[in-house]
Amino acid sequence: MPNKQLRMGMVGGGQGAFIGDVHRLAARLDGQIALVAGAFSRDPENCRETGRQLGLEPSRCYSDFEEMMRAEAALPTDQRMDFVAIVTPNHMHFPVAKAALEAGFHVLSDKPATLNLDEARGLRDVVIRTGLVYGLTHTYLGYPLVEAARAIIADGGIGKVRKVFVEYIQGWLAGEVTSKQADWRTDPARSGPSGCMGDIGTHAHNLAEFITGETITHVAADLTTFVDGRRLDDDGSVLFRTENGVKGVLSASQICAGKENNLSIRVYGETGGLEWAQEEPNTLIRTYADRPSEMIRSGHGYLPTSAQAGYRTPPGHPEGYIEAFANVYLDFARALKDGGAATTSVDAAVRGMAFVEAIVESSDNNSAWTEIKS
Repeated sequence: MPNKQLRMGMVGGGQGAFIGDVHRLAARLDGQIALVAGAFSRDPENCRETGRQLGLEPSRCYSDFEEMMRAEAALPTDQRMDFVAIVTPNHMHFPVAKAALEAGFHVLSDKPATLNLDEARGLRDVVIRTGLVYGLTHTYLGYPLVEAARAIIADGGIGKVRKVFVEYIQGWLAGEVTSKQADWRTDPARSGPSGCMGDIGTHAHNLAEFITGETITHVAADLTTFVDGRRLDDDGSVLFRTENGVKGVLSASQICAGKENNLSIRVYGETGGLEWAQEEPNTLIRTYADRPSEMIRSGHGYLPTSAQAGYRTPPGHPEGYIEAFANVYLDFARALKDGGAATTSVDAAVRGMAFVEAIVESSDNNSAWTEIKS
């Protein structure tokens, strides 16, 4: 990979925003990306202060994303940003991505890709028309043992996949919560048609499809809002089917008191199974029908080559969330430099929004089986 650093612009992520700092830490971990510009907040003072703390030139801290696209596009090619990272609430993902792509900039966006499925389809049209690279920050695909599980299944290591259990369980919305994060994530105008499922259920959906190599085609969903006055679901359960007959159960909840960030998956095939949990990301359990289970640990030479590429430290030196997020950025940087595609492309983005709309439709129709129309 050439040594040239990619220049990143960021929309969102100003003072008081949780995920902006996470993106910035991940982007700079491997020295491949430098933040050079931003429209961090609609509040001019917040934007200026964020830029000051990050050491940016004041002239490249913009009042809004439209100004940023115009000004950056007018700079010489060796100075302007190469891509835009979008770290805003969901309702801004599409307009910012569209503006960036049409101004000639690649895009790496937080998930879900858009507010609704119509916007996602429109986004796909823009990506195809511009020919630029679009990526989605499904962070958990950056864990090397997730890649190892995918490689084992693709190599036939557990036989034909039959059953999947995937869940993402949190407890931070178990009661009334007053915060910037809770405010927009429970607002249909900014979050979209689903709360919990749109926020974290999409991660479970994406993880299941990535690891198994299957596409989920039908769902039967039951969404619930437990906290009085909340306008979007805070809990949900989904049965699903894939194109090749795999059956699965997907659960997502933000009202399980005491739970932190419990994303986990179990996949079972004809001859064995695999189990992985985000809160213990350096261990992958492999089960067999005819012999004792194995504990596969991170960083070892026995892992598939594709998984080893994601490690920065030797075995026994735990790597976690920031490193996984950094792998997403590193994958995107490689796509830009080598002319490839990001792991999570616009097609996966459309499937994620189609999944959300299908489960909302199913739940509204007494959990009827519903086709995902992406």
